[in-house]
Amino acid sequence: MGISIGSAGLVDQARRRLPAYDPESARANDFLGRRLEPDSTPPFAARSFSIKLCAMASRRLPPLHAVRAFEAAARHLSITRAADELNVTVGAVSRHVRALEARMGTALFLRGSRGLVLTSAGKTFADSAREALDRIADAADGLRLRRFRRLSVGVYGFFVSRFLLPIWPTLNAAYPELEIDLHTSSNPLDLLASRFDAVIAVSDGQPRAGLVTHSLMPIATVPVCAPAFMKNGPVDFASVPLLHARPRPDDWRRWLDHAQFADVPVQGGSSFESLGLTIEAAATGMGVAIAIDGLLAPDLARGTLVKAHPAVRPTRRQFVLEYEQRMADDPAVTAFVAWLNDARTGPSSHASATRSDGAPASGVRRKLLT
Repeated sequence: MGISIGSAGLVDQARRRLPAYDPESARANDFLGRRLEPDSTPPFAARSFSIKLCAMASRRLPPLHAVRAFEAAARHLSITRAADELNVTVGAVSRHVRALEARMGTALFLRGSRGLVLTSAGKTFADSAREALDRIADAADGLRLRRFRRLSVGVYGFFVSRFLLPIWPTLNAAYPELEIDLHTSSNPLDLLASRFDAVIAVSDGQPRAGLVTHSLMPIATVPVCAPAFMKNGPVDFASVPLLHARPRPDDWRRWLDHAQFADVPVQGGSSFESLGLTIEAAATGMGVAIAIDGLLAPDLARGTLVKAHPAVRPTRRQFVLEYEQRMADDPAVTAFVAWLNDARTGPSSHASATRSDGAPASGVRRKLLT
């Protein structure tokens, strides 16, 4: 937000900010009162003096940390609560407030057995300090808003519904100004990094030329079914309907072999065009499906699915976030990467990223498009 102030306003503003206890300030105030009466000084001289005086006054502004400490104490009428808010010690807040009072040359609080009470000067300064800090915060937010452009991300639909959407509120909280278009598909040929700012795809771990790759989640498979299938004990895979996802035709055979059910045939059973639909069919009780273990948390939490067997088959594949190297320093991409890493591992640790040359990578409105 821009502010335009004329020369007289600059003089008034400078006068208001002069510290009362400074002898030089008293002489300057006297000079202002006697010499800058209306029409008593040529306009150019008044403007020149006001600019110099404002520069001098700005150098004498109280320290920002002291103002923040006082404003918090004034808002809470408590040194202790102000210290908690600012994550500093009670002694630090007390020292800042007393230093500010000494600088102002007047008491800002009355201290008694019942706690703090603002003096008249303290209330006036608290209101002004709060407004000034709000303006600084708004200005910083405005700059932050301009950092990001709209980000297009290609991703598998079932990854969105079972991983991204449940944690999306944390993205809105961390980066409320970041706008993302999610383009969903079940076809890996649709999810090429060259078509989007970034993609969440499946990788076999081999570097891809010109791309930065972040590991997100290993792919391991496990059978799932509606809870009713488990009422009478363990699932008999030879007698229940096996549901198939057409993009992953070998999932059942590989899992059965891994779990020592090599004699169970996989022929027959309904098939579906996507893994997501297959899982939904299993939840309705149509049969047992093979799911990706890392994407089951929402279904297990809701109780719509249970694991039909404890055996989990690891694979060599994993979900990755990929983008072209030219996007590595893009602020929107960097923010999205940081959020995904925090969501996956927690804010205390971040997954490493690699470029295709082996070097480490440099460190809402939601819109689903099909």
